[in-house]
Parts: sequence; C-alpha cells; structure tokens
Amino acid sequence: MAERARTLAVCLLASGVLAAQSVAFTFDDGPSLAASPRLSPVQRNQALLKALGAHKTKAALFVTLANGADRPEGLALARAWGEGGHVLGNHTVTHPDLNASGTTLRAYQQEIRDCDAALSGLPGYRKWFRFTFLREGNTPEKRDGMRAFLKQDGWRNAAVSLDTSDWRMDAYLREVLGRDPQADLAPLRRIYLAHLRQRAESYRALAIQLLGRELPQVLLLHHNLLNALFLEDVLRQFEALGWRIISPEEAYADPAYLLQPERPAPGQSLLLSLARTRGVKVPDHDRLVDDGDFEIAALKAGAR
Repeated sequence: MAERARTLAVCLLASGVLAAQSVAFTFDDGPSLAASPRLSPVQRNQALLKALGAHKTKAALFVTLANGADRPEGLALARAWGEGGHVLGNHTVTHPDLNASGTTLRAYQQEIRDCDAALSGLPGYRKWFRFTFLREGNTPEKRDGMRAFLKQDGWRNAAVSLDTSDWRMDAYLREVLGRDPQADLAPLRRIYLAHLRQRAESYRALAIQLLGRELPQVLLLHHNLLNALFLEDVLRQFEALGWRIISPEEAYADPAYLLQPERPAPGQSLLLSLARTRGVKVPDHDRLVDDGDFEIAALKAGAR
C-alpha cells in the first residue's frame, strides 16, 4: 500500500497535475556574532534580510540567545528582523539537546523561559518554539512534559517539514575559505542548490504519500555564512521551480502542523516522524536521513 501511494505521488509530480506547492522560509540559531570569512556578523545579517526583501518574502528567525542576542549588538541584529516584518521565535538560550541524558526537562524549559524574557519586547516576536536539533526528548516523560508545557504556556511547536543539511555545507564552506579566502565557491553553490532541490522534491512526494495532498512546506535553514552568500540563489531557484513562497503564518495554518507523531529517532522533520510512526519506509535514495554526506563527498572528490 505504501509503495503504491508513493508511486502515485511521483506520477502526479511528474505529470504536473500538482502545481500549488508552497514553501515558507525559516532560519535557526541566529543571529550569531561569531566571526566568519568574507562577511562580518552585521554583513551576514544584512545579506539575509536583503535577499528576503528583494523577493518580498516574510520569514521567521528562531533565536538562540547565547549566539549573540544576549548582547546589545546581537539583539540589534535580531530586532532588524522584527522591524523588517519577519517573525522572531524562541530556540533556547544555549541550544541544549533534550535527548541528552544530562539535559533535564526542568532545565530545558527554563532555557525557553529565559530566552522568552530576553526577546519578548522585540517587534515580531511570537510564542513560537522550535526544538533544538528537532529532538523532542529521549523519554516519554520528556516528550509528554514538553507537550504539556507548550500547551499550558501558549507556545506553538514550530515544526519543520522540509529539513536540510545546510549547516553541514556551511561548515565545509568555512573549511574551504580557511584554507583559501579567495577560493572559487561556484562548485559549492551548485551542489547546495542541487541539495535543496532534491530535499524539496523528496519531502513534497512524501507529503503527498502520507497526506494525500500538498503540504505547505516549512523549510529549515540556518542563519549562517552559506545562506548569507547564497540565499538569493535559493529563493530564485524555488521560484523557477514554480514553488510559491509564503509566510510561516500561512504554512502553519495547515492543520497538519498540529499533528504530534512519535519521534523514535532523533532529529526528524514532521513528515519523516509521521512516516516512521506509520511504518512507511523512506527509500534510501531520498537521502532524508543523512547529514549531507552525499554532497560533501562530491565536493571533496571535485577538490582532488
């Protein structure tokens, strides 16, 4: 049954019958005050906002407070997102892993409260919380405790449907520029765009297979150098593919984002969690459970 559903999804996509696919852009872990090659923290922030503005795109930034917003200069970078009409959300203070045995439920919840206290006065701030590493707890007590906490305090679980490995490619980018600040980044740009297209098409097919319809996708990217350099290209590619770029509010209006599937493995999108809960096998060639291994191997092979 699952294979027939997947075949139908792929056929519908190939035939062009489904043309209403939409995507919302969200960014984690910013704003960061850490140094990077080529662009300063202010320049990285400006580049991201400029690309979004050029495409009239409203996005969401999930702030990890200790990355920089706990200081006036970093808080100013976050404020710029709110003043630009984007949503600011909560991504804890120090980005702890709720699946780690040393992370208690109480401590994790306090991280959310502390981040909330620091950001609540900023324009655009909403009580939207995104789990760090997309991990909702390694025990039923943590999982259920967080669900009760979010509901009681009026938080939205800002789930992700379209997960990517941009963080891994950002790390590789920094390695390349560390060796040669003037390195040609065209191969990385090309493979990054191919990676996003492959993930988008695979998650789109998975949504149709699981839900029987298109899902407004919520894309996870990061506030990093990679996207500061290439976000304009990413937006242009989605538009060229015929995807409609929508706001996160529009995407989260879909009732699928209220689903609470089990998460037997760490770091999963909503769709992958739903597939595993239902016992639906995701083909290996979809590469939804790797960390960009295929792309990094291709880049390293090309560099030799």
